[in-house]
Amino acid sequence: MCAAVRRAARSITQHYDRHLRPAGLRVSQFSVLAMLAQTGPLPMSHLAKRLGLERTTLTRAATLLERNGWLRGEPSRDARERPLRLTASGRRKLEAAYPSWKAA
Repeated sequence: MCAAVRRAARSITQHYDRHLRPAGLRVSQFSVLAMLAQTGPLPMSHLAKRLGLERTTLTRAATLLERNGWLRGEPSRDARERPLRLTASGRRKLEAAYPSWKAA
């Protein structure tokens, strides 16, 4: 049963990735941008928990999203927590990709 669910999840992910490809995003990236649009800035550990991701997985995704200018890390008093914030460019990217996500 677990293997069947994992296969189904991969198939769904591939389906969304195909639809989002013209927008230049993967569904995992879209999910990060969408969550930050809904919540505002969140520490990486909180964002990972809300998305159901391992923190290291989110770190890899966030690095690429930051490099593209779609989100940025905010300074924090606690060096162990680095809040992530959606940038204006990230919001535009999310809005441009939304019709593709909806079509999927």
